[in-house]
Amino acid sequence: MEITLIRHGRSAHIEDHRLNSREFKKWVETYNRLGILEDEVCPSDALEKGVSASFILTSNLKRSIESAKCLNPFAKIRTDRLFREAELPIPASNLPGLKLRPKTWALVLRLLWICGYSQGCESYRDAKLRAKQASLLLTSIAKEHHSAVLAGHGFFNLLIAGELQKAGWTGNRKTGSKHWNTDTYVRLGGDENVNT
Repeated sequence: MEITLIRHGRSAHIEDHRLNSREFKKWVETYNRLGILEDEVCPSDALEKGVSASFILTSNLKRSIESAKCLNPFAKIRTDRLFREAELPIPASNLPGLKLRPKTWALVLRLLWICGYSQGCESYRDAKLRAKQASLLLTSIAKEHHSAVLAGHGFFNLLIAGELQKAGWTGNRKTGSKHWNTDTYVRLGGDENVNT
């Protein structure tokens, strides 16, 4: 059995100037609404996995769905909110004088989130529980179809990878922020530990 986790392609939202926290909240909303760059090209390792899939799993975010279509325009797409990226805790009020680039905001807020700050979003603990559910669903699909391909999101794919490894899957767990990052996990047999 095989499970492949692929991070979506580059976002069509390329704005990268310094923003205050309110502006960053709007930036995130736009990022979540837009898809991937129109001329985006998939690398060969991601294409190889996409072309061989009869269907590709995605989150319900446009960048995930468009990435699946880029991987294999003929594959059926199964969209599930379960695979959405883990949200960032955007501060409720503006932080006077603090302006950061979007990647810096994302890093700072992700670190705060991991440390327990989850203002207005899913907690780190809850995201890990959702990642376990996602790993069980992927395992079930891989058991039935011998493989599963997910065009997902960087951080949430990382959480899923951790759950897969806990359940006995072997793979690199190099999932990260690089677009089209492709990680494949395998498990021989298939019936043991499916529900762990």
